[in-house]
Amino acid sequence: MKDLAVGIPGAQQWVNDLPNEANKKFVADYKAKYKASPSFYGAQTYDALALLESAVVAVKGDLTKKDEMRKEMEKANFKSVRGNFKFGPNHIPIQNFYLQDVVKQGDDYVLKTVATIVENDQDKHVGKCPMK
Repeated sequence: MKDLAVGIPGAQQWVNDLPNEANKKFVADYKAKYKASPSFYGAQTYDALALLESAVVAVKGDLTKKDEMRKEMEKANFKSVRGNFKFGPNHIPIQNFYLQDVVKQGDDYVLKTVATIVENDQDKHVGKCPMK
């Protein structure tokens, strides 16, 4: 869409230009390898693998310790590309959402974060899910 997309807003729970070290490294490594910017799907996958790694490390590689792994994952003890990250009691992420605009930079079109529009969002169903 190129010029037609300039100025069109969008919202997402992860954006390329979040100023935390985990995100900066993820974006730089991704761009170096693939010569393109990562999508939020890639960021979610990267976080998922870091979350799983934290659980595997906590049980010293003993994957039979499933309950211990679940408890470790509930802690979200990893460096998320989203910055501060935690799960609600129903295991849905509590996270920020960001407003972005498409802008032209030289010959490229990129998403630039304009504002944080929602902070620490907890899904509306949290009270209806006991997670027993």
